[in-house]
Amino acid sequence: MTGIKDIKVRVRDFVVSTDGLFFASTDYIHPEGWAIAFLRYVPDPEGDREKDGIRYSKVGSDEAYAYLRENHPEYLFKSDVFNAELVGVPYEKIDRIIKPEERLAELREQYIPIIKEKRQNNEDLTFMEELMEKLIDLSDFFHYVAGVDYGNLGISGSILPGLQKPGTSDLDFVVYGLENHRNAIQAYKANKDKEAYIDELGKSITLSKINDDFWDFVFNKRIKDDSLSKAEFAWYEERKSNRGLIRDTLFDILATRNYDEIEGSWGDTIYEPVDFATINCKIVSALGSFDNPATYTIEDLDVLEGPDVEISELASRTHTYAGEVVDGEEVVARGLVEKVMKNGEFEKYRLLVGTTRESINEYIKLRESPVVDRTINQ
Repeated sequence: MTGIKDIKVRVRDFVVSTDGLFFASTDYIHPEGWAIAFLRYVPDPEGDREKDGIRYSKVGSDEAYAYLRENHPEYLFKSDVFNAELVGVPYEKIDRIIKPEERLAELREQYIPIIKEKRQNNEDLTFMEELMEKLIDLSDFFHYVAGVDYGNLGISGSILPGLQKPGTSDLDFVVYGLENHRNAIQAYKANKDKEAYIDELGKSITLSKINDDFWDFVFNKRIKDDSLSKAEFAWYEERKSNRGLIRDTLFDILATRNYDEIEGSWGDTIYEPVDFATINCKIVSALGSFDNPATYTIEDLDVLEGPDVEISELASRTHTYAGEVVDGEEVVARGLVEKVMKNGEFEKYRLLVGTTRESINEYIKLRESPVVDRTINQ
């Protein structure tokens, strides 16, 4: 596709392949000729989603690798940077790139007049129109209350490629720029369960905290092992304030860097896997905790299990553990120790949480449980 190589693919962009596969970008930096992205939706006659007369299914980590190995091994390659097999889309296989900020602008332009007319005429909205009304209100809230330009707002997840599903699809809302994201989080935290009246629009928008009726759904969607109990998961999520409800629909406030915040090039930094480890440590800085990957600098390291090396950073590729802990807290973490090499020289060791999307037996959490009087993972 002409011009594809000139398009910068960011985290949360979707890449549509010439084989009709939908991939979600997971990186800011990509190797020459490739867009690093993870397979999310595949054509399936028995699928529970439909677009342009074709049915699709959503796939998890193991399913994605199995599907590609059997049907499209050309989307798999060995990465010297991560010393692992990665999923990506070769440039010659890219049909188009769908960007969250452009998709949000299109949906606002398309649905605002439709919804306005139907509301004026007291007509019922369709499922999609109701969902879009919530998305529009969400974008208005972060624009007017948090002060984020509309151009720095977007929508990812199933809505981005148009594969939303009634009853299960939520709003994966994207805020571009780390400072903008912090402002969005603070605006939501300060206005939970309150009517935020917007003079310019003449309307109120209420964003609610997640109540008990929703915790089973969110917990079962995110946690696939016993790393966190439902009560613990709910406590962390409520404190993070990066997830809430808008009229009974879940939304996430996701961070993606602006273009001027992206540095480096593919191959500058190499990650060499060492072994899995469990550690105790103290958080020095959680400034990058909502980025992708989320990062935390640490001190007072105590290796409970695994290689005895000086780990100085935690990183998470799953947003379950993004924003999980804050400066000064004592935590326990389990993940893959990686040796980080910068321009051919040793830089540091880090502990990576989220080697798979489901992060089975990988976690970052407080050493003392916040909801019960016991020590987690002595």
